[in-house]
Amino acid sequence: QLQASGGGLVQAGDSLKLSCAASGRTFSNYAMGWFRQAPGKEREFVSAITWSGGTTYYADSVKGRFTISRDNAKNTVYLQMNSLKPEDTAVYYCAARTGIRTRESGSYDYWGQGTQVTVSS
Repeated sequence: QLQASGGGLVQAGDSLKLSCAASGRTFSNYAMGWFRQAPGKEREFVSAITWSGGTTYYADSVKGRFTISRDNAKNTVYLQMNSLKPEDTAVYYCAARTGIRTRESGSYDYWGQGTQVTVSS
């Protein structure tokens, strides 16, 4: 089970740090990802990290502003979000990847419940 937390209501330019804590299963051997879904839009890839943390991936829209990291000892993945923009408003989901396509939601079999991020202008 994956539990995402850390969302909230912030102003443009602010920062938030999302956490994704795993329980009931060890996800340290899984690549992990963050996706987001805004109202009326499809779920989109945000960021991902390999099981070791050695390689990270970002959507162009968040590159340079967001940083993904993980602490396998704590079974937790993080998403540090800086310089937030109103267009970052969405429900953010963490997920564990079992497939081969890092940026596609279909490659992820285990999903958290999502945490709402709202950025006001």
